[in-house]
Amino acid sequence: MIYVTGYVTALIAFGAIDAVWLRFMGPALYRPTLGDILLTDVRVAPALVFYAIYPVGLLVFAVMPGLKSGSTVTAAGLAALFGALAYATYDLTNFATLRNWTLQITVLDIAYGAAASAFAAFVSLLVVRAVSNA
Repeated sequence: MIYVTGYVTALIAFGAIDAVWLRFMGPALYRPTLGDILLTDVRVAPALVFYAIYPVGLLVFAVMPGLKSGSTVTAAGLAALFGALAYATYDLTNFATLRNWTLQITVLDIAYGAAASAFAAFVSLLVVRAVSNA
């Protein structure tokens, strides 16, 4: 039950913060720079696959080690590292290969990935602790 609770909580926490980020930063950061290469409608299937698998990484690489060590700092720190690495893979590849991709987007997106991942893992760990101790 710990795995299911951790996964669902990480999914909800990450999905919520990502929805807010994309709602406000999409028009302010991404659309002005990348407008001509952005789709008018999101491709739902690849987005759903991302949101289904990303919390698995948070759970395996951050939440479970945080639970094992008993440390929210460990969970948040490992999640920040995981997020920074995952987002850096995407952003640095785009920066290297897409003419419209900017250093500003790269840096902000990597920092966001680290922060959003840390937040989601932190919340997930707290909920798992609360449920498992209840």
